[in-house]
Formats: sequence, structure tokens, C-alpha cells
Amino acid sequence: MHSNSYAQILQRIQAALEASRAVFAHFTPGSIDTEYKAGHDPVTEADRALDAVLRKELLREGEGWLSEESVDDPIRLKRSRIWVVDPLDGTREFVQGIPEFCVSVGFVENGKPVAGGIYNPATDETFLGSIDSGVTYNGKPSQPSQRTSLEGALVLASRSEVKRGEWKPFEKAAFTIRPMGSVAYKLALVSVGLADVTFTLTPKNEWDVVAGAALVQSAGGFVSTLEKTDLIANRHDPLLLGLLASGPFLKNQLLALLEPHIRMAEPAR
Repeated sequence: MHSNSYAQILQRIQAALEASRAVFAHFTPGSIDTEYKAGHDPVTEADRALDAVLRKELLREGEGWLSEESVDDPIRLKRSRIWVVDPLDGTREFVQGIPEFCVSVGFVENGKPVAGGIYNPATDETFLGSIDSGVTYNGKPSQPSQRTSLEGALVLASRSEVKRGEWKPFEKAAFTIRPMGSVAYKLALVSVGLADVTFTLTPKNEWDVVAGAALVQSAGGFVSTLEKTDLIANRHDPLLLGLLASGPFLKNQLLALLEPHIRMAEPAR
């Protein structure tokens, strides 16, 4: 690997996260007007303002763009370098004033998530990294959990999945389940070892998970789709069936635990 071939990309991500900090100064979590998109997902003025700021800071000539808050431009499929962003992941938590929301910026090269940045303005945490530089947490080099057993592990679960009863099968497991909003934030916490595992057996879009997956992999952790393949991004249909992530030594136990629950789905389109 060339050392730091993504240094400029990381500088751009850092600048974008800094710019998003200024946007959040104009909005108060828990007291913001909310509209609802199809499928009952909330969207706010903050989502749209952040999308505009990120696009301005990140996007350069010849690069593609995939964002939850932008109309999808299929030209991205012809590009080898793509930004995959969720301007505000965890809007539901943001609207309720729960400090589990973040800006999620992923960079993809030839289908592979290679760099990412995640910023939680409520907790003032910044996670930044690339596959050749490793990952920093608030500027300090970090690594994922080195735990070798799921026993006693901290597993981050989707707050809404827990509410819907989707985590019932795991209630008696020997690990601690902590419900939390924002899948991107959960992946970021796993990337720096503040949690051992997170997984979702529920479909997620690329913009939900690409930045977090890039961080976990850049830190040396384990990421897999439900089809037990690497995460390939910038596909025609950005919906994934689900995702698993953990420290490097939990891979086999995690796959064994989830084997009965992983639907062998149709191959990725």
C-alpha cells in the first residue's frame, strides 16, 4: 500500500465534518420541525442543509455521489470514485433529542469502501480513517475490540429493531445488548473498540453503512454482508439485506451465532 494515498480524501472528509458542525449550530435537537417521507422516515431542514454542505465540501469533477437526501444520479454507476453519504443518520433520534445521530461520509473506490468519517455533534465525537492510515477517534489512533469471545461482549442493537422484537432470539445470549440509534454511529463505535459487535438482519441502504464499514475495515475489524461476502458499494440498487461488524477475533463466533438467522438471499444485483 502507498502510505496515505487517501490523505487528501481524509482532509476533505475532515473539512466536510467541520462544515457540518456549523450547520448543527442552527438547529436544536428535540425541537425541530419534522416532515415524513414515504415509509414514515422523518426528514428535517437539517438533513437538507447538511446534504448541501457535504456536497460542496466533498464532490469533485469525475466523482460520483450517492446520498440519502439527493435524487439518485445514475451517472455514479460509471464512476470509479464515489461519495456515499448520509447527511444525518439517526434523524429519528435527532428529532427526539437522543444523542445518537451523526453525519456519515463514506468514500468508495471501485466498489470498495476505502475511507470514512463519522461525526456525532451531540457527543462531539469524530471517527476518521482509511484503509491505509488506520482509524482515529477524536484525533487519537484507535483499534477495534481485541476480545476473543462473545461471552460478556457489548453488542449494539438497533433501537427500532429491539422495539419490533427482532432481537428476541438473542435475549438469552451471554452478551450484553445495548439498543442505540444510527447504524453509522454504532459501526463507528465498533471501529474504535467502544463496542465489540453490531449487526442488523434488516435491510439497510448503502448510505447507512458504507462510512461505518470503511472505518471498521480500516481499523482492522471484521465486516460482512448477510450473504457472507465483502460489502460492495455503488451498486445499481443500494439496498443491502443487512450487515455484521465486530473486532477481528469475533468473526467466526459471530457467523456461527447468526447462521440460523442469515437468509441466504438472492445474489447481489
